[in-house]
Amino acid sequence: MTGDHQTLALVLFSAFIAVTLAITTWVSRRRRGSAEEFYAGGRLFSPMENGFAIAGDYMSAASFLGICGAIALFGYDGMLYLVGFLVAWLLVLFLVAELVRNCGRFTLADVVAARMRERPVRIAVGAASVTVSVLYLVAQMVGAGSLVSLLLDDAGAQARTWMVIGVGALMVFYVAFGGMRATTWIQIVKAVLLLGGALALTALVVLRFHGDANALLDTAAERSGHGKAFLAPGLKYGGGWTARLDFISLGLALVLGTGGLPHILSRFYTVPTARAARRSAVWAIGLIGGFYLMTVVLGFGAAAVLGSDAVRASNTGGNTAVPLLALDLGGGAGSTGGTVLFAVVAAVAFATILAVVAGLTLASSASVAHDLHASLRRPRTEGQRARRSEVAVARIAAVAVGAVAIGLALLARNLNVAFLVGLAFAVAASANLPALLYALFWRRFTTRGALWSVYGGLIPALTLVALSPVVSGSPDALFPGRDFAVFPLANPGVVSIPLGFLMGWLGTVLSPEAADGARHAETEVRALTGAGAA
Repeated sequence: MTGDHQTLALVLFSAFIAVTLAITTWVSRRRRGSAEEFYAGGRLFSPMENGFAIAGDYMSAASFLGICGAIALFGYDGMLYLVGFLVAWLLVLFLVAELVRNCGRFTLADVVAARMRERPVRIAVGAASVTVSVLYLVAQMVGAGSLVSLLLDDAGAQARTWMVIGVGALMVFYVAFGGMRATTWIQIVKAVLLLGGALALTALVVLRFHGDANALLDTAAERSGHGKAFLAPGLKYGGGWTARLDFISLGLALVLGTGGLPHILSRFYTVPTARAARRSAVWAIGLIGGFYLMTVVLGFGAAAVLGSDAVRASNTGGNTAVPLLALDLGGGAGSTGGTVLFAVVAAVAFATILAVVAGLTLASSASVAHDLHASLRRPRTEGQRARRSEVAVARIAAVAVGAVAIGLALLARNLNVAFLVGLAFAVAASANLPALLYALFWRRFTTRGALWSVYGGLIPALTLVALSPVVSGSPDALFPGRDFAVFPLANPGVVSIPLGFLMGWLGTVLSPEAADGARHAETEVRALTGAGAA
């Protein structure tokens, strides 16, 4: 990259950071310091505002950088990510959004523990939620590192390390000082920027090929090095039974994982009513669906304009395909148009990362403070002092979560960010979703069932990932020099998700205690009518 690219992109980075810091400072002066303000933004957002914020939270670096890169490298098989991401919202809309808003207060554990013994259930669900959030955070940090490496002309590991650390520091600041309200407005701004940037790039790709979709696809196939196989299933997931099973595993994780993501579910608490939560989901589906249609054009456009080999040479995971595409569409390296478009897209991608990590950090710190700390504290005091103490713990937890995410991101810097998000979805679908659905719809569900469901999905998912080619035994693994991979699949969902549901059922039928019928009836009425909801 030329000095002009670097300077302009850094100016735009700085402008976005200045805007977000101003939003956070403004909100910090207006907040009341209550738990409801910190966790839920006072429940004052409209369905449209919350829909944009949900879209901003969900359209992460995996969407903008990872999916486009996966399509540019693997063609048809790369599109499987976006199909799973989008279809998952039907589950959220019809089974989760309204019921979660009615039953909970701030976190996923509020819903699951509503009819159980609170302390053990909150600890289990809180631990699972923090794990999912950290895995998701790692993907965003890896995207930040890839972006700065491209911007600074592959300046080396030190520059990527400092970028990851800088993103971590910013996300801690947003959460600690602005809470949910600042995070929401940052996500709204980011959603508008991302949709606008994607629309502009899509229009340029369409113009480059004169609106001829066949020409775009034929050129992408030709320059991919794989010919027509690039446009057919099997390039990535068709190499044998292991690859095909890995595809099934990834699909299950993506479709079922969204319903268990703590940072997405917590967004439904920021609106005043359950009806508003449902309308928020409809807004989000429309925005996210339109965006994913554009990523298809951008992914194949990157393959057609740049060639898959050039994308892979820049970043082995394909994470820099979109910025490189913008540079070429604007006129190429050294041109004014290329410099401006590259800088704008790089700044939008950076905004994407900052907004998503803010939401993830808030969700994980809320789980630590509201679920883990509040459950372990003895005695469990109530009242305003306890709530203020909880918010203080949440701010401290944001720092700790940020530090852990930074460390893991530095290890995983060469992996595709969409793939990393797939792992987070697998853990969410294995540990959180079974407990949530059982708690909402199964009358006999007990405390033991909830604990077995969460731990029975969480522990196998993490164990299988640790023993998979993602961690060791392959050139792109976290530890390429080691080989202790005994589980052949890269995504554990096909095993761990059924285990989570099975263990929840088994724990319930083997439980010595019967389910509390009165508390279930109360929860059911509250979930369906909103009576007594916060």
